Amino acid sequence: MRVIRTGAAAALAVLAMTCAAGSVATAGTAGTGGSGAGAGTGETTVHTVDVGGLERSYRLYRPASLPEKAPLVVMMHGGLGSARQAERSYGWNAEADRRGFAVAYPDGYGRAWNVGDGCCGRPGRERVDDVAFIGRMVTEIRRELSVDPARVYATGISNGGMMAYRLACDSTVFAAIGPVAATRLGGCPAPKPLSVIHVHGLADRMVRFDGAPGTGIARIDGPPVRAVLAGWRATDRCGRPAVSRSGAVTAERARCRHGRAVELITIEGAGHQWPGGEVVRERADPPYPGLDATAVIWRFFAAHPER
Repeated sequence: MRVIRTGAAAALAVLAMTCAAGSVATAGTAGTGGSGAGAGTGETTVHTVDVGGLERSYRLYRPASLPEKAPLVVMMHGGLGSARQAERSYGWNAEADRRGFAVAYPDGYGRAWNVGDGCCGRPGRERVDDVAFIGRMVTEIRRELSVDPARVYATGISNGGMMAYRLACDSTVFAAIGPVAATRLGGCPAPKPLSVIHVHGLADRMVRFDGAPGTGIARIDGPPVRAVLAGWRATDRCGRPAVSRSGAVTAERARCRHGRAVELITIEGAGHQWPGGEVVRERADPPYPGLDATAVIWRFFAAHPER
């Protein structure tokens, strides 16, 4: 395994890429994310591992003061995004500084993830084993850091959020997942019960809330998000969701057996974006400013360790 250290003194790295599934890279400082949404005061290291004959890479952010038995959040970029872009765009480093957890940012093969049903890009066509890669990454991080195995979580946007669902379906590593602007593709016959928080803009045209075919290169045609969440409520043996509204934001929260929960947050008028994240490229859907999705997802994760 190769490790490269970056930090506050790292050179400015400029990325400009579009994301067919919604995430977009912007200029930022390697390691700390510069002064934008991803800013942090700790250190980022870049790692490579061989999985299935492919060299895979990930970034690992550690706050300056990381407690023993710390939680770990895996944050997965969207299609055509990158680990560096995800670190820069969504504010997880700053949240990790405040709350005391580590963050891993894996790089998708060909800037995409194999999430099922042939999606997406090269990983989908070539059947790349991204579940094995993420599992290996978590194992390597646990060798390096004191990570609480009961507090390992996965989140992501768009294709990365779909990957969070794939991990929930095909692995037993995670206590909870937090997909944003995503749906579940591929089979999921017998998942391990775990907590789920899902965030979605109701005006999302790329990954549509109602399950209709989306726009963009990938043309995502997944099940309706409500059907996906209903499946998880059945798996987790949940009660009826309680509904609350605040302006454009609606939260549907279901309490489940063994302290688990399934929560759906929808935003009227919001498109394909990470609420509270960075402003992205011209013509991309703007982040909804009235919700900090990173803080909301972290609070949910913190309340739902493995039971």
